[in-house]
Amino acid sequence: MSIRSLLKRLSFRQILKVTGIMFQNPLLVYPTLKATRRTMIICDLHYGKAHHKNGKANAFRHALWNILICHTTFRVTKNKEKSVSWAQKITDLHEKLAPNKPIETAMDLHNNEIGRKYFLDLTTYFEEEIITFLKENTQKAKKVTDSKEILDHKDKLVYLLEIDTRS
Repeated sequence: MSIRSLLKRLSFRQILKVTGIMFQNPLLVYPTLKATRRTMIICDLHYGKAHHKNGKANAFRHALWNILICHTTFRVTKNKEKSVSWAQKITDLHEKLAPNKPIETAMDLHNNEIGRKYFLDLTTYFEEEIITFLKENTQKAKKVTDSKEILDHKDKLVYLLEIDTRS
């Protein structure tokens, strides 16, 4: 999806919110967009369209997105906490603006948080190492059926649906 088509879906108030966050840290905007694009490329390569559904591939995508935002912005901030805080601001805003069912939003927010936690241990890892680590943890993801269940899995990725991701 292009930035133009994304902006067309936002209300004036939502555009102001996004613009305000971008002006707070303009040097982090490009690394964030770069990480977002790279996330989609990696997920398309490894999972095809399955990462757009609510299965393990989606959990992988959300965690990877947060890790890569943290990684790319860390090169600018030189501070893990600032990079994690930025990634949370951006990805929380995305979840707020994206129309999802409450359980889907809860799952996405949880997997975003897990990705940021993983980043703290993966700061020196290369992209392939991150992908390998994350794929291993994606296999251990837990299927949930309601928002309360998500809270039982503080250190694991979660997903809603069993989806065949074989190409």
